[in-house]
Amino acid sequence: MSDWSFVRVERDDDVATVVIDRQEKLNALNPQVIEELGQAFESLREEEDVRGIILTGAGEKAFVAGADIGVLSEMTPTSGVEVSRQGQEVLRAIERFPKPVVAQVGGYALGGGCELALACHLRVASEKARFGLPEVGLGIIPGYGGTLRLARLVGLGRALELTLTGEMVGAERAYEMGLVNQVAPADELSDRTRELMGKITRNAPVALRLALESVYHGLDTGAEDALGHESALFGLLASTEDMKEGMSAFLEKRKPSFQGR
Repeated sequence: MSDWSFVRVERDDDVATVVIDRQEKLNALNPQVIEELGQAFESLREEEDVRGIILTGAGEKAFVAGADIGVLSEMTPTSGVEVSRQGQEVLRAIERFPKPVVAQVGGYALGGGCELALACHLRVASEKARFGLPEVGLGIIPGYGGTLRLARLVGLGRALELTLTGEMVGAERAYEMGLVNQVAPADELSDRTRELMGKITRNAPVALRLALESVYHGLDTGAEDALGHESALFGLLASTEDMKEGMSAFLEKRKPSFQGR
């Protein structure tokens, strides 16, 4: 981790915070940032003491202000595909991460930054946050999965409006659209994000992992397959110590102590 230039991982109890720190470029994504981001999440995958991830950008101005235009301006058709696929691969890994991932958005989340926030499971935004996909104004389209995820999250009409106009929306409008889950005053953003994460991580880790798997599997398949997969996961959880602990704690009117097994 000490070799990373633009990404760092901070730990607080059972929550890890992944920070993109390239403030002189408003945390813009370039191939190195994308690679380091992927490595950070991979390193956290098997850490049993980490039950949730908060993803944020350093500084007050930006979560991630987009992809690095200097890099994009030099693309060829071949390298353009490679840039897109690299970003898609890392954001897909975040979306399918087996532990809950919450984006803490304190400022601009534009282009690739908006796409990165969309890949997280939940989003908490500062009242100062701004979201948008301005790519069409640069002669390109979102290339990290934004054309897919935004429509799934906010509906086709609203997704097309944002994608085709390239305009930014503020945090309240993003909340109304369903793009973000909560909006907080800027000075309360970190606390509100951790509060939400705490409500999640107090639950059974294996159940959280399989709930995420069931939801995202269902997005990629038909109803019969999705329901069958849900039933299989539901039954699998009956074999866990966490289920026995959760049921016992409920019947005994006490708080459960989950071990992730």
